Amino acid sequence: MTFDHDFTEKIQQWLDTPHEERDYKQGALYLLKLNGNQIMYRNLMANPRGKAEFIEYHLRKHFNFRVKELTHTQVAQMQKQVEQIEKKHYSFAEDNPAKEFKQGKRADHDTLPEEIQALYVENLSILQRMREVHLRLRTLSTADSPCPDSERYPFLKELIELDKKIHANWEQYDHFTGSEQEVIKVEEAPKSEGKPARKKRTKKTNS
Repeated sequence: MTFDHDFTEKIQQWLDTPHEERDYKQGALYLLKLNGNQIMYRNLMANPRGKAEFIEYHLRKHFNFRVKELTHTQVAQMQKQVEQIEKKHYSFAEDNPAKEFKQGKRADHDTLPEEIQALYVENLSILQRMREVHLRLRTLSTADSPCPDSERYPFLKELIELDKKIHANWEQYDHFTGSEQEVIKVEEAPKSEGKPARKKRTKKTNS
């Protein structure tokens, strides 16, 4: 995918202009050129300064995408990655995301440190957020957009980042034993004569 770099520079100049000096009618016109949405354009032109935050947000979104010069192939790869996330890990079609968490909750959950328990709670919130983003992605209309990849990209990117976060949390939650701090203290303490140093425990990893 190739972009008109002169137009990209115009967007950058508009974004670099102080807020009070910006021509928001021009900003709305840039958005029209980017997404081809005539209805949105008419709504913005009715009160362009009143829609200042909206115009800036969407122009910056398109600008960031164009600067990175993501290709259609890259976005397609991200889409496949999201499909695997949905298929293998989460059931977005289910009405109750908490159901999946019941099986993952440790039997000793209530005795774990608060920060470890918080990982479990955070993952439930992350999953709910993923469901919301996925729904927005599924209902996103790009039929009239000259650059549909730029419309899909922020949703795909967020889903992939959330998936990484939820896996990192599960890794820490599932493998916490309570002995990590003890191991650190023993390793940092001076070695006593006649006593061998304690061996560092090797964590098991799921294959």
